[in-house]
Amino acid sequence: MLTGKQKRYLRSQAHHLNPIFQVGKGGVNENMINQIEEALEARELLKVSILQNCGMDKHDVAEALSKGARAELVQLIGHTVVLYKESKENKTLILPR
Repeated sequence: MLTGKQKRYLRSQAHHLNPIFQVGKGGVNENMINQIEEALEARELLKVSILQNCGMDKHDVAEALSKGARAELVQLIGHTVVLYKESKENKTLILPR
């Protein structure tokens, strides 16, 4: 679990990132979760955009993505989800204690 201080740090790091995934009317599926897991291993921190035509509630999407990819939900702001997962091989972010 992330502390409030760590989440604040990750939000500041994610601020300049652009969403690299979009959840549309198809919702969250296994293929998307696998791609997000791979991207998290490479980047550790990423944004996912939830499109207007997505049939799922944005909170359900955020939960499905974080559970599916076994990542921490850093933030859900508007229709953007910020996810973090510590990388095994490409560790770049040092979290504050």
